Amino acid sequence: MHFSAKDVKRVRSISPVAIGTTGTGQAGKIVDRRPTVNGTTINYRRVAFELDFGTITATNAAYTLVVKEGDVTSAMTSIADADLEGTEAASVPATGTRTSGSTKNVSFILGYKGAKRYVQVSKLSSTVTATTPVAASVLLAEPDQAPVL
Repeated sequence: MHFSAKDVKRVRSISPVAIGTTGTGQAGKIVDRRPTVNGTTINYRRVAFELDFGTITATNAAYTLVVKEGDVTSAMTSIADADLEGTEAASVPATGTRTSGSTKNVSFILGYKGAKRYVQVSKLSSTVTATTPVAASVLLAEPDQAPVL
């Protein structure tokens, strides 16, 4: 399989920001897997969610991730585990002693193999601290027309 960076579209879902009010967290932008680029509709067959966490100081901070899908933006539902490559629970830092590269200052990738047109990082939240810097992106790959610039 040939891979080119021109065949991947990265869409910022949550701009780098403090996670926000404890329990409320951040909601990401809804991303269309069939965007129009230069007048042509592109269908992306593969999707991954990229999640980035900055410095976390609270050892008891537990993080929650919820990703959603839908055929229309007004009817988004939680993605079934069978349509994920990985789990939401394993895509956030674990509680405990904070070590750079494993439980703080770390990134995770969660794959999506469902068929819905729209996807979203619906909720990224913390039980303890509202100051942890977070960001999320949606990576779209395997376009039906390439390269995509």
